[in-house]
Amino acid sequence: MSPVFRVSLLQAGCAIAFATLLGTSSLHAQSGAGKDTWGAAPALPAVDVPAPDRSAAYYHFGLAKMYEDEASSNGRQDLATQAIEQYKLALDADPGSRELQDGLANLYFKLGRIREAVAAAQDQVTKHPEDADAHILLGRVYLRSLGDGQGPQSTDMLKAAITEYEKIAQLKPNDLETHLLLGQLYGLNHDSAKAQAQFKDAQRIDSGSEEVVLSMARLYTEQGDLVSAAKVIADVPVDDRSARMDFALAGIYDQLKKPKDAAAAYRATLEQDPDNTDAKRGLANSLAADGQTDAAAKVFADLLSTDPQDAQSLIREADLQRQQGHYEQALSTLKKASALVSDNLELEYNEALCYDALGRYDDAVKTLKGMLTATVATDGKYSDQDRGNRVLFLDRLGIVENESGHTAEAADAYQQMMALGGEAQARGSDGLIDTYRDAHDWVAATKAAAAAAAALPDNHEVQLAYARQLADSGKVEEAIKLANAQLKQTPADREVYFTIADIDVRAKRWKEASVALDKVESLSTKPEDKAFLFYYRGSVAERQKLFDQAEEEFKKGLLLDPQSAAIDNDYGYMLADRGVRLDDAVAMIKKAVDFDPQNGAYLDSLAWAYYKQGQYALAEDYARKAVARLGTDPAVLDHLGEIYAKSGKLQMAVVEWQKSIAEYATSLPPEADPTDVAKVQHKLEGARVKLAHLNAAPGK
Repeated sequence: MSPVFRVSLLQAGCAIAFATLLGTSSLHAQSGAGKDTWGAAPALPAVDVPAPDRSAAYYHFGLAKMYEDEASSNGRQDLATQAIEQYKLALDADPGSRELQDGLANLYFKLGRIREAVAAAQDQVTKHPEDADAHILLGRVYLRSLGDGQGPQSTDMLKAAITEYEKIAQLKPNDLETHLLLGQLYGLNHDSAKAQAQFKDAQRIDSGSEEVVLSMARLYTEQGDLVSAAKVIADVPVDDRSARMDFALAGIYDQLKKPKDAAAAYRATLEQDPDNTDAKRGLANSLAADGQTDAAAKVFADLLSTDPQDAQSLIREADLQRQQGHYEQALSTLKKASALVSDNLELEYNEALCYDALGRYDDAVKTLKGMLTATVATDGKYSDQDRGNRVLFLDRLGIVENESGHTAEAADAYQQMMALGGEAQARGSDGLIDTYRDAHDWVAATKAAAAAAAALPDNHEVQLAYARQLADSGKVEEAIKLANAQLKQTPADREVYFTIADIDVRAKRWKEASVALDKVESLSTKPEDKAFLFYYRGSVAERQKLFDQAEEEFKKGLLLDPQSAAIDNDYGYMLADRGVRLDDAVAMIKKAVDFDPQNGAYLDSLAWAYYKQGQYALAEDYARKAVARLGTDPAVLDHLGEIYAKSGKLQMAVVEWQKSIAEYATSLPPEADPTDVAKVQHKLEGARVKLAHLNAAPGK
């Protein structure tokens, strides 16, 4: 036996041993099949091309796999280099092997030698266009490169990846993962139609696949079609849904503002995945949004019992405590959270809201200004999220400054909002107008409205705000003309007719207002829209002293929206002011206050209802809170004066009535009914006479 022949046998023996050891015996040629496992069926070699030496190929392949596995386990670069060398030796022995070519290219990819991986894979694709594994490797390389670059380079990588996976889909038409991945790539390329087609192909292969359902839902969500996204998941039978499906469904319901449905989906998630803290937080938030505050509090308590260091749950618990009116408790909870996290905007914003609710305006202003300073962009450029946060902070700062009587500071906050442009410009102008109105600076309010209307001629709401301001300036016909110019024969005309009705009501043009409200009714299709219309009609009837008609309208509104705080407040106040069914009046107004504890109008209504019941201590407490929020409202000041007088605090009553008269003097005609002004003046003069008698009495 020649030495060469003896070496060949040794190589073959080693190859068999390595193949058996590494589980690669499937690479052996199948006898009688007439097919080479390394490539296509072998052809007779040309005279000048040596036949493949499969024994040597197997031997070096076995060594390559051994070095590759050792390199992966130990992280040794020298072993990785040895693996590459062994692959090359194997290819020298069998250059036509597709498996060896793919293996070497894949090893390059694992080692991060992307250029060599691409070259090897592209060479293989050129030689064997139908080699799915080579296309898959190229596709994986392009996918990996997607996240490494931006701009044109990233776009080129995306297109290259799509090209490869399109070819893979042709070669492997029933491969679920290929269709899913190609669909996602089309989605990244903003080709929704092709993405949907791929997901439908995947759905044909496995209709119950979790990934198929979630991919379809994700595509609809990215298109802004949340209803279809929810339907894709909801159509899966409840018992067949995975925890991931229910969790995704809950998130979609959150975006659709369907807290009850979201809570149900979160509960379904937790039935399968009880330790999912994100689902627990989602459940608590959905319960709170649905008004189930006690249930939400229990979920937060459960989260915190498991992890007392859960800062996010502490922040959300504090938010819930604040909504329930437990402001000091909320601040205490936020203090615990602040010890765990720093520079948390949600935490700081909640602190500002608590300070505002407690009347600690200086603390609220300080906190909000600190947040604005910390998040300012020196170049004036903000992302959409950062701009949204800044608008939120500035709006709250404007509210707090206005509540504390700092008109100039509030105006500055709203002007900063306007400078952000877009919707912020419109919102800022609205806040600026309201600030001047609250200060009874009607000239400044009209000037601000006119400037906004000129700057935003196509903004529907801004033009209507200017129309209302014109009407309050006595230019009713000009205001009606401007409002009518906003009619576009669309559902948005509903708001226009409401504005026209409001202008007519303030001018006591009851017939014209009724005509406008009839047009509002024809455009009101949603239950909440109809409920608000009934509320408004009830308020208009009350102003005309048509109390039975007002009560009928309020009742119709509550049938459609039993939780309407506005209807509860106005209905309850009407009853209280007339001194009828006072227990019902107090119950209704308390519901409104529970819904919005910082609403000055609601606080004033409750104070007046308690006053009518003879509960003067409670009445005084709520009246003080109302004045803290609506210190320029002459009717609110009058109520506090009345309560003081009834409680024997005549001097304090005189102070409030004097303030009321002063505010009436600068109020607009629609808000300064001569009869109301005369009543306050009469009470003030009577109180002064009584005080004079008391001071002149013996011993004084």
